[in-house]
Amino acid sequence: MQPHILLLAAGASSRMRGGDKLLEPVAGEPLLTRIARAALATRAPVTVTLPPDRPARTAALAGLPVAQVTVPDPAQGMSASLAAGRAAIPPTHAIMLLLADLPEITAEDLTHLLTLWQQEPEAILRGAAQDGTPGHPVCFPPDLRDDLLTLRGDEGARSVLIRHRARLRAVRLPGTHATTDLDTPEDWAAWRAANP
Repeated sequence: MQPHILLLAAGASSRMRGGDKLLEPVAGEPLLTRIARAALATRAPVTVTLPPDRPARTAALAGLPVAQVTVPDPAQGMSASLAAGRAAIPPTHAIMLLLADLPEITAEDLTHLLTLWQQEPEAILRGAAQDGTPGHPVCFPPDLRDDLLTLRGDEGARSVLIRHRARLRAVRLPGTHATTDLDTPEDWAAWRAANP
């Protein structure tokens, strides 16, 4: 199996009231830079979907060996990013869907998932919090790539996971690495207060 990481970074960040959550500093660098570095550390190829109107996100990836795909209509939701990203990845590759707004995800988390996936390549692996709460990333075998094209709007891949739930395996990651998703300035402030 040839895994490929698809980093979804075309969202509007609309709840940040003018800010961009993907550019929020985490450990001294923009969140998008940090998560792209974590993905690259796995040595899997990485493709990043980006909106056409956020040059600062492109700048945050400068010098990193990732493929960049512009999503022409990101307002259509996550399905537009999935379609654009999937089209840019070779058809034989399995896809790990990785959201760009997960500040606690580490290279070790991603490598752990990929290692388990090599042992069970027909499974859909989904990152979960230590308590079992479902989260991200989500790993899709090559035969389910076409299912990602049936998605509409901003639902993500939920319907695909439901349809193929017999193949779904939860992989518990440390703490809340798989589930911490900060959408508002207040979320960021609270998280930073708890993680000085």
